[in-house]
Amino acid sequence: MLPADDRDVLGADYRKALRDFVADGGERPLHQAYEIGRGALHSGFSMLQLINLHHHSVRTLLQEQPEFRGTIFDKLERTERFLVECLSPFEVLQLGNREAMEALKRLNAILEEEAKRIAHVLHDEAAQLLAAVYLELAELQHDAPASEAVRTRATRITGHLDQVREQLRRLSHELRPPILDKFGLLPALEFLADGYRKRAGLQVTVTGVLAGRLPAAIETAFYRVVQEALNNVSRHAHAHRVEIRIRRISGRVRCSITDDGVGFDHRGLWHRSGDKGLGLVGIQERVSALHGTLDIRSSPNSGTQLLISIPSGKR
Repeated sequence: MLPADDRDVLGADYRKALRDFVADGGERPLHQAYEIGRGALHSGFSMLQLINLHHHSVRTLLQEQPEFRGTIFDKLERTERFLVECLSPFEVLQLGNREAMEALKRLNAILEEEAKRIAHVLHDEAAQLLAAVYLELAELQHDAPASEAVRTRATRITGHLDQVREQLRRLSHELRPPILDKFGLLPALEFLADGYRKRAGLQVTVTGVLAGRLPAAIETAFYRVVQEALNNVSRHAHAHRVEIRIRRISGRVRCSITDDGVGFDHRGLWHRSGDKGLGLVGIQERVSALHGTLDIRSSPNSGTQLLISIPSGKR
C-alpha cells in the first residue's frame, strides 16, 4: 500500500493529465498516462486502486468543469482511452507472468523427466552393480581361507551393501515413485508418508477421496508439494504430527497439510531468504503454474497449515 502522500501525488498527476487529454486530446497526455501507470505498478498500486482513482478523477473533472457535461459521451470516450493507456503496463506484466508460468510448467515437466531418468539409473543400473559386488564378495569368501576374521569382515561389508541398496531404493522411489504412475496420487502420498514415519519419526496421516485418476501434471504437482511440505516440517517445525487431507470438490482438488509444530510468522515470507522460505516459494510456484492457490496459516507456537487448491482439469 502506498503512503498517503504518495497516493495524493499520484492522484494529482492523474487528474491533471486526464484533464489535459479530455480538453485537447493529443499524444502527450497519453504518454503521461503510460508513465503514471508504470509508476503506479512499480510502487505497488493495484489495478483496482487505479480504476477507483480513475472514476474519482472523472467525477472530480465533471464537478470542476461543468461545461464538459454537454458533450459527456465524447469526453467519457476520451477518459476511457486514457484509462486503457494507463493500464497498459499492467497488461504487459500480466502477459509476462502468463509466459513465465508456461515456461515454468515446461521446466517442471523437463525436471520430472530427468528425475524419472535418474530414478531408473538408481533403481536398475546401480542395483545391477550392487548385485555384481555381492557376487564378487561371495566368490571371495569361497576362495579365501575359512577363518573367523574373513567371515566377520564379509558379514560387515554385506551389511553396508544392504544399507546402500536400501538407500538407493528409497531415493529412486522418492525421485519418481512408480506407485504414482501406476496407482495414482493417494497411494503415492501414503508411501511418502510412510517414509517420513520411519525416517523422521513423524506421525503422518493421509486421508481423502479422489474418484478416479487426475491428470498426470496435477498428480505430480500435489506429490511434490506434499513432499516439500514434509521436508519443511521435518527440518524446521519440531512437530510430532502431520495431517494431510485431499479431496476433489466442484472441479478443484483441495489439499490441506497441517502440523503441530512451532509455527512461524509468515507475513514477510516472500521477502525472506533461507531454506524454509525457499521451500514454500517453490510450492507457490508449482501451484501457480497450474492456476491454483496457496494459503498459509501459521503463527509462532501454533503450528502451520497449508491450503492448496488446483483446478482438477480433464483426464
